Amino acid sequence: MKIQDVQLFTVEGVYGGPIFPPGERQAQQLDIYPEFNQRSGATSPASGSPLTGTYVEVIGEDGVSGLWGPIQDFQSHTIQRYLRPFLLGRDALATELLHDQMTRMDRHGRSGFFMTAVSAVDCALWDLKGKAWGLPVYRILGGPTRPSVPAYASMLSFSTEPSAAADVAKEYQGLGFKAQKWFFRYGPADGDAGMALNLAMAHAVREAVGDAYTLMFDAFMGWNVTYACAMVRELEAVRPFWMEEPIPPERVGELRKIREAARVPIATGEHVYTRWQTKELLVNQAVDVLQNDPDWTGGITELVKVATLASAFEMPLVAHGHSLLPALHVAASQSPATVPYVEYLIRHQYAKQNFHRQIFEPVDGEVALPTTPGLGFELDEGKTVRRKPWQP
Repeated sequence: MKIQDVQLFTVEGVYGGPIFPPGERQAQQLDIYPEFNQRSGATSPASGSPLTGTYVEVIGEDGVSGLWGPIQDFQSHTIQRYLRPFLLGRDALATELLHDQMTRMDRHGRSGFFMTAVSAVDCALWDLKGKAWGLPVYRILGGPTRPSVPAYASMLSFSTEPSAAADVAKEYQGLGFKAQKWFFRYGPADGDAGMALNLAMAHAVREAVGDAYTLMFDAFMGWNVTYACAMVRELEAVRPFWMEEPIPPERVGELRKIREAARVPIATGEHVYTRWQTKELLVNQAVDVLQNDPDWTGGITELVKVATLASAFEMPLVAHGHSLLPALHVAASQSPATVPYVEYLIRHQYAKQNFHRQIFEPVDGEVALPTTPGLGFELDEGKTVRRKPWQP
């Protein structure tokens, strides 16, 4: 089946998901500069507020096409400028060949924005393959290994004030989530006072959910080695399942120092590209949990290879949850020992799925597998007021 066209388009409509109260952002690398650290707070779309989403569609012969999105503008630009001309006329079902060729075609293309564009196209190609063969993607990958996959509640943009965080943590525990991840707001620029606020939130959440409940924490690369080592020592008493991205993942030796500073597992991978970068983390014993995101690390094709690495090193792989469906299909094709969870961003997944006919969300902490061919989603024309070609 030849690729006849690769199209990028934007849909416009209004937000129709749940409304969340104002919250707080996470620590960020720019916070060492006061002008950026002063920025605070986090909001969610209001009911009926304008919303847009950009999608990539790979169109094959006989009317079969594959779709993925919403994607980001930096992905769209690379697809339009570099990947679309390359893909036209090629075999749409040869996902391994196309992935290998796209990875090799640009000398700066093995990470960063270029690889995120490859990821988006790869996900659309898998959607096309599933539709062409009449199967959900996880069946083509060898699954299912289970009828549903546990999801942990990712609490980005909720309040980090200790009592408010504790109340929300208890609420989502009651909804059936067996694990939660909370995001630290403060970093080195906030000194001892900021560290005390971070720890107060962590202890409050732990007290709210009890000693046996699974908790994770995330610093979004916003710390340095000294600060991170001090934090993980203090966090030992809270017993987190992991401490995520204390520093950027390319600082492999420094990650190992943090890992050795305390009995707190270290997780990273959201900003790691391909199996080769992942391998460096593993062989240097710098990580305890991998979190490669199929939207960015190289797509479904690459995440399956990362899962094989994870299995060989007996390392859990819990994909970052920028979106849900590609990670869900890979999880459903792997042993639960290799992929124990998917991530569900509570305040953000509804906007990401806003234009889709079916909203995938956890029930009692589990996400049921799609049953329709491909990735299992389609756009709901009733939720859009306008569709137009993507423009940079």
